[in-house]
Amino acid sequence: MNKTIPLRALPSEIPNTGGCNDAPVLRERGQREVFCGLTGIIWLHRKIQDAFFLVVGSRTCAHLIQSAAGVMIFAEPRFATAIIDDRDLAGLADANDELDRVVARLLERRPDIRMLFLVGSCPSEVIKLDLSRAAQRLTRQFAPKVAVLNYSGSGIETTFTQGEDACLTALVPTLPESTVGSPTQLLIVGTLADVVEDQFLRLFNEMGVGPVACFPPRRSTELPSIGPNTRFLLAQPFLGETARALESRGAQRIAAPFPLGVEGTTLWLQAAAACWGVDADHFEKTISSSRERASRALSRQRDALQGKTIFFFPDSQLEVPLARFLSRELKMTVAEVGSPYLHKQHLAEELAMLPADTLLSEGQDVEKQLDRCRRANPDLVVCGLGIANPLEQEGITTKWSIELVFSPIQGFDQAADLAELFSRPMRRRALLSHSLAHDAQAA
Repeated sequence: MNKTIPLRALPSEIPNTGGCNDAPVLRERGQREVFCGLTGIIWLHRKIQDAFFLVVGSRTCAHLIQSAAGVMIFAEPRFATAIIDDRDLAGLADANDELDRVVARLLERRPDIRMLFLVGSCPSEVIKLDLSRAAQRLTRQFAPKVAVLNYSGSGIETTFTQGEDACLTALVPTLPESTVGSPTQLLIVGTLADVVEDQFLRLFNEMGVGPVACFPPRRSTELPSIGPNTRFLLAQPFLGETARALESRGAQRIAAPFPLGVEGTTLWLQAAAACWGVDADHFEKTISSSRERASRALSRQRDALQGKTIFFFPDSQLEVPLARFLSRELKMTVAEVGSPYLHKQHLAEELAMLPADTLLSEGQDVEKQLDRCRRANPDLVVCGLGIANPLEQEGITTKWSIELVFSPIQGFDQAADLAELFSRPMRRRALLSHSLAHDAQAA
């Protein structure tokens, strides 16, 4: 039977604040501001270095991907769009034949590709193309050199980070089965920057936890095996379907907070160490220097954020771990934590560390939430691109939530950088206000 391995922590390590596990949740199902799930390609194509992401969609999809990725001067990107035009939608051309020609031309031009993802931007009823069957057909044609998979990056999903969840879920069935009698393996699940991944691998190696594999891997030839001997740690809170797929293969999740900030990183590492039976003194010796260095760096950011109020609009599903980090380590007041979806099981350790009176909201009714935000009059608002500029126009300082997904924010060495992502817009607002006041005085 699949099970979750609970976090073993001393009472002093998770102070009892009452927590929000049993707190009422404001569930809203109105108009939403949602960024497109295709955005996940931007960090996934950098991670899996021999994979290619072919979006099957409109010219709008092509413009979105190019805008989100920026201009790549020094390297040819590993993503593109197979544009569906009016002829395809009207059934005047055989979309499967068109797709086969595009894929053949792509693989001929890019012989380095070992894994090709067909990413649907719309349901098959809209694009008149079953990408699942297309992926199976193309895999038969190009195997064993190239594996072809598919997933949906539809813009009508709950949140844009579901693009990664869908991609990794599609990868799980391709993972080899672990052999009987093989040692217990730790799997780190979720796309991390290489520098962050290397830091975690070094710490686990030093404390004697392993073997350790990462999912997704840096190359498709390094897919980890999976089975009842697999224990996995989620590095990202938006991988609910991936976790479900891994558990269906016999893997067991280790319950832990997410590795954001000094405290979150310590407890995340400790959860794995406890599962492996690592001695408490050895664990402390392994992480102490990194933790102390991170704590010193973080203290320099606290003065700018302590006592300030923050409001989270639902966007990335990172909101709950971020609220925990900001409230506990930087002493900010959380006015509201909105999230597109609250996975109570995966967030249980996070919710237990939030103040008991924290207002939690799931889903969105954007006009109602805007009204609550204005009444709260927070010092900083974390939100999507769609409402950031209008709020700035009203004099409310904002932080783009998508930047928190694009940036390396996990682990000890990134804790101060994560805090600075919140203090920076507040410094910018203060400088701007000072400059405007000076200009007004001069006039």
